[in-house]
Amino acid sequence: MLEPEQRKLHIFTVSDGGGATAEAVADAVTVQFPGVEFTLERFPGVRTREQVLNAVQEAERHNGIVVHTIVMTEIRRLLLRECRQRNLDHVDLIGPFMGQVSQKIEMRPLLQPGVSRGLSDEYFQRIEAIQYTVQHDDGQGLNALDEADIVLVGVSRASKTPLSVFLSMRGWKVANVPIVLGVEPPPQLYEVDQHKIIGLTISRAELELIRRNRVQMLGSEGGEYADSEKIAEELAYCRKIIRRGYPWPIVDITGKSIEESAKEVISWIESQRLSSGSLPGNSDET
Repeated sequence: MLEPEQRKLHIFTVSDGGGATAEAVADAVTVQFPGVEFTLERFPGVRTREQVLNAVQEAERHNGIVVHTIVMTEIRRLLLRECRQRNLDHVDLIGPFMGQVSQKIEMRPLLQPGVSRGLSDEYFQRIEAIQYTVQHDDGQGLNALDEADIVLVGVSRASKTPLSVFLSMRGWKVANVPIVLGVEPPPQLYEVDQHKIIGLTISRAELELIRRNRVQMLGSEGGEYADSEKIAEELAYCRKIIRRGYPWPIVDITGKSIEESAKEVISWIESQRLSSGSLPGNSDET
């Protein structure tokens, strides 16, 4: 098993359009693997054989993964063939779905790259939210914490990052800040609008299981990180910090899906900001 510092991966996004969809998916996936060094190589506007070969040759050189959104049939077939011949890992984000829709409605697609419903304000809001969330994961970018729509706090492995990414895909700028046993939270946390902050908690048993699985995956000893008594101390300290805040609302994620937890978070945010008449994000889509 690879050591954490050895985990590196090149991802190549290939599109016959702008490539924003592939990049957004790549961002949403890579943020789920903290500590891994990802390199994202972009190949937009790929519409010729030479451009396809250039992209796959680079991916082969780095033993990377190709993530593509090609709608032009011949170019997509060429890319798929080249990836298979080189035994390159690849993900087709457009072809299978477009084929199923076409079969279901008995209608041929346009197969025109770059066609969209228009770059609306909502589209740019989502892209901006995703970028902000990725840049403000796990206590990063504290100087811009006031720009967040939602700030999640909780102990390590309490689903702060997955929940942040899920909400960002729906247009919410989300920052998350870890609560570490015996360490005072950063002062910026108390300087932002306290109505933005939500505390996350989880049962000791479920958190212990998650951490033990994490330790096994990394091939390390674990130590206090997965120790039941130490976890109980962490959760108690986290509850103390949360109560000391506004107090901040608490969402218990134990046994819940990301969708369920996200609905609770948004419900709290909306209830606290309803009087302002201005609610960021797209709460109707969770």
